[in-house]
Amino acid sequence: MKSKSGFTMVELMVVVLIVGILAAVAIPLMSGRIDSSKWSEAKAAMGTIASGIRAYAAEKGSFSSTPSLSDIGISNNELDGTYFTHEAYAITSASASSGQVSFVITCTAKNSKRSDVPTSPASMTLTSNSANKYVATFAEK
Repeated sequence: MKSKSGFTMVELMVVVLIVGILAAVAIPLMSGRIDSSKWSEAKAAMGTIASGIRAYAAEKGSFSSTPSLSDIGISNNELDGTYFTHEAYAITSASASSGQVSFVITCTAKNSKRSDVPTSPASMTLTSNSANKYVATFAEK
């Protein structure tokens, strides 16, 4: 008797079913990773703003009113990236006294003029104050 080589239709259907299940599981996992990598751009920009605030505080000594981006020497085009534009960033509060600099910087995805912004989380905040021992920490909102 002659044996046939190849796969039967049932075997091929089982393989297609398995690949479909694996794809259905992997796509949502990858989507979260993509948003996370997009937010790394915003974190880097907020770090740049934080450095500008610290330099501004070193120059001025102390201040109580929140400086603007131009006050701290950052132009709008320096913050424009692949996913976020300068409109997404805001210095919510900033002050310096006795060598201690406190600030809250917020990045809101929906304020960006780019079409490919991350969907989750809606915003991210960088905070440094006496409550967190003047260590910059990121929080998702």
